[in-house]
Amino acid sequence: MAKTTLELTDSLLIKAKKMAAELRRPLRSIVEAALRSYLRDLSPSRNRKTKLKQIRWKTVEGGAPEGLDVSNREKMHEWLRR
Repeated sequence: MAKTTLELTDSLLIKAKKMAAELRRPLRSIVEAALRSYLRDLSPSRNRKTKLKQIRWKTVEGGAPEGLDVSNREKMHEWLRR
């Protein structure tokens, strides 16, 4: 185990000390638990495990509107201007 010095704002230190007293735990364990939680949330492996939403495509019958020629860009823009 290593020792280190941290500079904290007075208000944060007071909140942490109050929490430690309420839980009857040393301040060291509160700081350690908070740091572990913070680092776990930032872990790249945790971010990779997040599932991406799957797109469910729905196809319907239909087609291009009458008079729209999508194979010719100029004609398509002309149709859109009408």
